[in-house]
Amino acid sequence: MLTPKMKEILEGAKTRGWVLEPEAKTVFKEAGLPIPAFGWAKTEEEAIASAKTVGFPVVIKVVSPKIIHKSDVGGVVTGVSSEGELREAFTRLSRIAGFEGVLVDETVTGVELIMGGKNDAQFGPVVLLGIGGTGVEVYNDVAIRMAPLEARDVADMTRCLKGYKLLAGYRGQPPINFEKLTETLVTFSNLVMDMAAYFESIDINPLMCSPERCVIADARIILKPQEGSGQA
Repeated sequence: MLTPKMKEILEGAKTRGWVLEPEAKTVFKEAGLPIPAFGWAKTEEEAIASAKTVGFPVVIKVVSPKIIHKSDVGGVVTGVSSEGELREAFTRLSRIAGFEGVLVDETVTGVELIMGGKNDAQFGPVVLLGIGGTGVEVYNDVAIRMAPLEARDVADMTRCLKGYKLLAGYRGQPPINFEKLTETLVTFSNLVMDMAAYFESIDINPLMCSPERCVIADARIILKPQEGSGQA
């Protein structure tokens, strides 16, 4: 069930057509999904305070209602390890169109997966899991199931991936935490069912999975076009 905070965020984003990342992560947090420690800073000093709370090194991302794909405009700075580097990153990102601050994210590591949801016209909400990162469109290594999911569905999805060995442990690397991955996917599938009236697609890339946990490192929620808005 959607909480009042989740409904407030989704309703407030309708005219824009998509949800800003810090608000998307708030929606996920309300749903009980794992997100990194983060802060939405609108000034340089707020960014420094957030970084001290989150803990260096941090990832700095631009927050702008005009920018959906942040990496396309150089809107993501990783490995920010000091106040000086943070100030430089903030100054550069503040020049991006529509600047409304920065997201100061905890640095997380692990195997990069993609997790997504789509509101299919024929089948309703479906959930996608695949090997993520920058090569996701090249390898197209994904599994798709109708929501909601059960634990056995997640196990089947992971085994269907050509990159399953990366998850199970490859060349001496430890396996990811499959229990946490299962919890995350089942919870996410319940969320997409609850959000069916609002969303068109949800892209989480990457979902970082390690032996300890799985964390939503980056996220985008695209909403259904409003009636009479002219959106395609």
